[in-house]
Amino acid sequence: MKLISWNVNGIRACMKKGFMDFFMEADADIFCLQETKLQEGQIELDLPGYHQYWHYAVKKGYSGTAVFSKEEPLRVTFGTGTGLEDFESEGRVITLEYDAFYLVNVYTPNSKRDLARLDYRMEWEDRFRDFLSRLDTHKPVVLCGDLNVAHQEIDLKNPQSNRRNAGFTDEERDKMTVLLTNGFVDTFRHFYPDKEEAYSWWSYMGRARERNVGWRIDYFVTSQRVTPLLEDAAIHAQVLGSDHCPVELTARLREL
Repeated sequence: MKLISWNVNGIRACMKKGFMDFFMEADADIFCLQETKLQEGQIELDLPGYHQYWHYAVKKGYSGTAVFSKEEPLRVTFGTGTGLEDFESEGRVITLEYDAFYLVNVYTPNSKRDLARLDYRMEWEDRFRDFLSRLDTHKPVVLCGDLNVAHQEIDLKNPQSNRRNAGFTDEERDKMTVLLTNGFVDTFRHFYPDKEEAYSWWSYMGRARERNVGWRIDYFVTSQRVTPLLEDAAIHAQVLGSDHCPVELTARLREL
């Protein structure tokens, strides 16, 4: 199976910048979006052969996720069931249950430039990890999305100057480490542990993308027991249309 994840930073804007060209070329079995930035009824995508699932934020023009799947899932759920309204009102999580695995698409909250949301982010991380772990007790999990963290120094261009910046705080990196030491695998680093300058997000300022001054903050993470079925991971840095680029996972998930 081929899976694609892309933070489109506004699907309506991305549609004007070649989204459908890449979507058709990719021909993914499952295609996940983050930061769709719209409400129900604001777009109609004609995607023959795909089932569409959208999770909208209450706040207009903010956050939001979507999943397009060739195979109809057994069940689709929105949010994580934390019971806290602010966790569930931003359209950040969609879970599709298939026969053999769960697919979780997430847009992780940003800690903000002044780290004003770091405490919220820490609570989110703990609750979301618990959510994934509960799913993992039933079926393997394939997690994808914008996790808003560069886990290791190799995952961003300028680690020293970005310490204590949102997405590269010790706290955020530690939470990623906890996830990966509790039964989950960063699939890109599984295949390419030492690959440098492999980024998925670039600032719009200072010609960052042209100079490849970026961060790898978009991931496919799977349960460890999926590892023997992983085939490859890719970052499509050449694909424009957003400040993020698509990331890809290919795996023999039907063999689970």
